[in-house]
Amino acid sequence: MGPVKRRRRTTEKKIIEQQNGSASGSSDKEETVDWWIDFSKRIHGLLSPSKELGRFESIFKISRITFDYICSLVKEDIMAKPGNYFYSNGRPLAVNDQVAIALRRLSSGDSLLNIGDAFGVSHSAVSQVTWRFVEIMEERGLHHLQWPNETEMTEIKSKFEKIRGFPNCCGAIDTTHIAMCLPMADPATKVWCDREKNHSMLLQAIVDPNMKFRDIVTGWPGKMSDSSVLESSSFFHLVEKGERLGWKKMDLCHGSEVEEYIIGDSGFPLLPWLITPYPGKDLQESKVEFNKRHFASRMVSQRALTRLKEMWKIIHGVMWRPDKHKLPRIVLVCCLLHNIVIEMEDDVQDEMSLSYHHDSGYRQQVSESVDKSASALRDNLSLYLSGKQPS
Repeated sequence: MGPVKRRRRTTEKKIIEQQNGSASGSSDKEETVDWWIDFSKRIHGLLSPSKELGRFESIFKISRITFDYICSLVKEDIMAKPGNYFYSNGRPLAVNDQVAIALRRLSSGDSLLNIGDAFGVSHSAVSQVTWRFVEIMEERGLHHLQWPNETEMTEIKSKFEKIRGFPNCCGAIDTTHIAMCLPMADPATKVWCDREKNHSMLLQAIVDPNMKFRDIVTGWPGKMSDSSVLESSSFFHLVEKGERLGWKKMDLCHGSEVEEYIIGDSGFPLLPWLITPYPGKDLQESKVEFNKRHFASRMVSQRALTRLKEMWKIIHGVMWRPDKHKLPRIVLVCCLLHNIVIEMEDDVQDEMSLSYHHDSGYRQQVSESVDKSASALRDNLSLYLSGKQPS
């Protein structure tokens, strides 16, 4: 059974109105429509000969409603410091223009020169506008990536259980590599060389059943193991201090109980709060069934990372000599935008095909770390899921 979809809101416009103020609704709407008519004329025919690219959604990969909401998040800061950004004809870039250029850069991954030529601005303007957008979104959009509150967590647990039966499950964790092209002759780049001889940076994410990111850590070199990244994260230390997970226990049967936990693949350690699949072959039938259910349930994290990379292609391909201090912030903003699209229930995301290979070319890691109490918990979960009763 796949992830459970939420019922569509009666109206998404309420979210925009809350940000912009409902009093100015009609005039703002007319202004936005007029902006797109003018903007589309300037880019028409520059991106592709396809007629479909005349559609807003095909250029920016989001709906107009989502675009307007993102503009509302950054508008105040952009207007406070508008910057000296102009089209080639001398016309200054409006707020919507700047957001459009930044989103195109992040979603297409095209070069600064190509985007500049397409939109009629200099490549330096594309770079500066995009980075300014990233800086603002870091602050204004951060509330879109938070650990669930109690009400949200109850819903998350229910949805995970509906996927393949895992009770009291709070999330699925996975890791992906952000590829970089760095000069081989520079000794300083060796730290970024991973196990597959590529230069990369890691992104580790905990995902809910709706494919929203609930916790991320990024910035570590690609050669680090999944376990090492996890153990270096603030999430790990919060759990170990009892400040995350472990709040509510659930009775399985016959005195057996399970605390809150997340699930991950064999690259992660088996812990009382992180359940991994059974290793090896020739497993008992109940363990084979457990692994099948486990795989199906954690697919939400694989799909989320795949969608992230396919929608925000700036982190999908091989980035040409990126600033290693700026890249983690770009990754964070792409994750924020990913969550916003989901929260807005944007139909555009449903049109995207997913390959399920967000980290192709990388072999599965295997952690040898096993907590004894976690091993007993996994056995109890296995028996529970197979319909047998733990004793």
